[in-house]
Amino acid sequence: MIPLSQLNKLESCPSGPLQIEPFPARAGNDEVALQTLTLSLAIPTYNEGQNIGPLVERLTALLDSAIPQDYELIVVDDDSPDLTWNRALDLQATYPQVRVLRRQEERGLSSAVIRGWQIARGQVLGVIDADLQHPPEVLIGLLEAIRHGADLAVGSRHVEGGGVSEWSLARRVLSRGAQTVGLLLLPRVVGRVSDPMSGYFMVRRDAIAGPPLNPKGYKILLEVLGRGTIDTIAEVGYVFQERQEGASKVTWRQYIDYIHHLLRLRLGGRLSQLHQRFPMQRFVRFGLVGLSGVVVDMAILYLLHSTLGLPLTRSKIVAAEVAILNNFIWNDAWTFADVSLLQKGWSARLKRFLKFNLVCLAGLVLNVLVLNVVYNLVFGQRWAYLANLVAIAIVTFWNFWLNLKLSWRVTQVK
Repeated sequence: MIPLSQLNKLESCPSGPLQIEPFPARAGNDEVALQTLTLSLAIPTYNEGQNIGPLVERLTALLDSAIPQDYELIVVDDDSPDLTWNRALDLQATYPQVRVLRRQEERGLSSAVIRGWQIARGQVLGVIDADLQHPPEVLIGLLEAIRHGADLAVGSRHVEGGGVSEWSLARRVLSRGAQTVGLLLLPRVVGRVSDPMSGYFMVRRDAIAGPPLNPKGYKILLEVLGRGTIDTIAEVGYVFQERQEGASKVTWRQYIDYIHHLLRLRLGGRLSQLHQRFPMQRFVRFGLVGLSGVVVDMAILYLLHSTLGLPLTRSKIVAAEVAILNNFIWNDAWTFADVSLLQKGWSARLKRFLKFNLVCLAGLVLNVLVLNVVYNLVFGQRWAYLANLVAIAIVTFWNFWLNLKLSWRVTQVK
């Protein structure tokens, strides 16, 4: 039985729409000034009783040095069977910055974060996982990015200084595959950050205050990007750590919810707010390099198919791979030279090539399918080279956009 005195320490849980309210606009209001803080950090939990104490200890040690008495830690627990919320309440005697919400009617990480933000007093709203897989030390970099003018500062596994510790190949493929799906469905939202599935970020309150939020599943960053008024974005690299205590909550349902969320945002009609200038100059260079690849592709295809008599599909695969190598060399040295200069060394170059090759090989699958459909069904097994040109044209935009976002990262990091 939990004592009534302990239960009275709980914050009242908000209800109604998932909507962040702006602070009163009146300047010079002393009462408002006393109520506001620099940072409110939401910590959604479920069965994290073993981790919440060490996490709060590390967070307060960092933030007491950076912004003493100017922050709060809001633990939002979904009524954990291990009584995580009660353990968080016990921490208040040592760490008065801790506030605790116990949700008994709602479930879900994203909505938990928003409910925490609804009671927050911070001008900056943040979120961090409770399982210590997000290194707390990265918070200082995120906060500095906000101080230097970013509306949104995202902890990313896919920029310099970022990575994953011991992920399996399957999990890596699923993560990248989810990002690729996001780029195809919501290029102007997902394409703005290198790690759209990150759950570690800070955002200015005024950038998301006002519009109703309707997140699905675990990926609240998509909702912030899709619904908020986000102009400047900064990314700070971090290495995703392996869980030390408790059980992982990564399931197939998360990926299904992610795709559902993408589709809902895609159909919401708000993409125009996030319109970005298309990188035309870079695309023209990419296209010119692609033309050189067409020459190489056609030459090898002619040699193998017409001269040596090999089957069309096999000839096409070999020709395309040679063209991919040609295109990478020119793109790395010319189209994306500014990015390549920041990622020197053979190791970085090899990494870019492998990404480029994977993207183009995915395009090649589409290319081969289109080639065979056009050659066999449309042209009646005639004009193989014209069919090849049609196939190349269709996958050009695919290759450019995904390589822009994955192979040569151009996201501005402040």
